[in-house]
Amino acid sequence: MLKKISLKKIIISSAVLFTILLLYLIPKNDEFNITDTVSQELKYVEKEKTMQEIYLIDSNNYVARTKVIIYEENTIEKVKEIIEILKIDGKNSSRIPNGFKAIIPADTIVKNIEKDNNILKINFSKELLETENEEKLIEALTYSLTSIDDIENIIIYVEDKILNKLPKSKINLPSTLNKKIGINKEYDIKSTNNIKDVTIYYVNKYNDNTYYVPVTKYLNDDREKIKIIIEELSSYRTSNTNLMSYLNSNAKLLEANETIDKLDLNFNNYIFSSYDEQKILEEVIYTIGLSVRENYNVKEVNILVDNKEVVKSVLNEIN
Repeated sequence: MLKKISLKKIIISSAVLFTILLLYLIPKNDEFNITDTVSQELKYVEKEKTMQEIYLIDSNNYVARTKVIIYEENTIEKVKEIIEILKIDGKNSSRIPNGFKAIIPADTIVKNIEKDNNILKINFSKELLETENEEKLIEALTYSLTSIDDIENIIIYVEDKILNKLPKSKINLPSTLNKKIGINKEYDIKSTNNIKDVTIYYVNKYNDNTYYVPVTKYLNDDREKIKIIIEELSSYRTSNTNLMSYLNSNAKLLEANETIDKLDLNFNNYIFSSYDEQKILEEVIYTIGLSVRENYNVKEVNILVDNKEVVKSVLNEIN
């Protein structure tokens, strides 16, 4: 263990010395400030990196879930780091995966950030609202920041005033925002009775990389949300072929049992991609697991087939 620590220190020291040498060897140029570039990288040399769930705009203009490298551990510093990824041409924009783009206007300034228990309060400059995608911006901000472990709600201020209405679309917002605001919204409402909102995750791909797109559906339906989720995933049809579900159309949810912090889902054997191997596709596990996470306050989801447990703690499988 001590050898590993010593080796790490030697590597870090060598990297710093090499960088300092470069500063002296490379001629100064007013148009290229290498000191700023190097100092930005050296800031993270000794920090451990983790992968953080974040929501960015994909090539189809959906607000989509992906993962980015995060170095900060302190919640406020982590928030600042994420906002710089969400900002167009932000200093952390190099971490954005291929196929995604930022959404916060480049000139936006974060004036203040505070955390009160699990509520995050962020005060932005007026440039935040200089966008044609107001609603998607709020969705991306809300879903990204409430994906941090100890943040459940956020309050957005613009020039010291709580943002209650989007100026261009005139959409009213609750003072306190969380994932209940919905995302990539679709409406299939025929009456004002039994309106239910269900957020369902679908599969999308950019080149060979798979990622997941949440869609909040508003519909007239008095069934349990899990039944709606499974039926939508097994029969999903859309004119936009980029949204997919890998759940077999013959897969049926036979029973759902919810207890404290746990949801057991019992399927027929059509949930298997290979019956002989009794294997369930990762994409199926993810779409079910992520969808359940958005609609149920449970810590554990188990998938059973004909009452036999096949995948335990689905939410632990999601990374």
